[in-house]
Amino acid sequence: MNTPLIELKAVKKIFYTEEVESHALSNISLSINRGEYISISGPSGCGKSTLLSILGLLDTASEGEYSLAGKQVANLSKAERAKIRNKEIGFVFQSFNLISDLNVEENVELPLTYRTDLTKAQRKSMVKEALQKVNMNHRSKHFPSQLSGGQQQRVAVARAIAGKPSIILADEPTGNLDTTNATAVMQLLDTLHKEGATICMVTHDPRAAMQTEREIKILDGKITADSQLNLPEAMSA
Repeated sequence: MNTPLIELKAVKKIFYTEEVESHALSNISLSINRGEYISISGPSGCGKSTLLSILGLLDTASEGEYSLAGKQVANLSKAERAKIRNKEIGFVFQSFNLISDLNVEENVELPLTYRTDLTKAQRKSMVKEALQKVNMNHRSKHFPSQLSGGQQQRVAVARAIAGKPSIILADEPTGNLDTTNATAVMQLLDTLHKEGATICMVTHDPRAAMQTEREIKILDGKITADSQLNLPEAMSA
């Protein structure tokens, strides 16, 4: 069998504040294979965003093991984690996180500028390809303030996929959008998945969760369900 892209074993996350011990995650064991489209759902405060932060190397587990593409990441230095995060993980945030004084093209290119393995010409080509995928190449010189919320999220998705990461992590990607734009972003994620992208999305919206192949439900820092929803065509044939 192929090695899972992501594997967590008995992961815990504990926060300490003024002698109070708070368990955000308790004994989380989870595998994600390449090409999967997964949702992590649950009510506010259940630990799903904490889990996504650990998956994205933005935070570290208090206990347990985490391997990404077969490599243990728990004991890596901050510099090593940042390098892996920049190359292997694409982030899509609820609040878009675009830089207001950079145009669309510059926002998408920014994470690539930290990659020493890319030339300027390669970066420009990757940005152009990513913007074409999200149908925003015609707005490449516009600034975030000149875009609608849905367009800003499309730019954020382009930024996430430009570097061809191993996995896209989306944290409530439709949370700040109206129904029409939310539907468009979910259709975009579905298209990216069909093209081969591995996607892990945190959401409190059951409608969004139902569009993925697999739903992992979390309550009080624990996995309460791990269900297959929409099997890939190759598996269901």
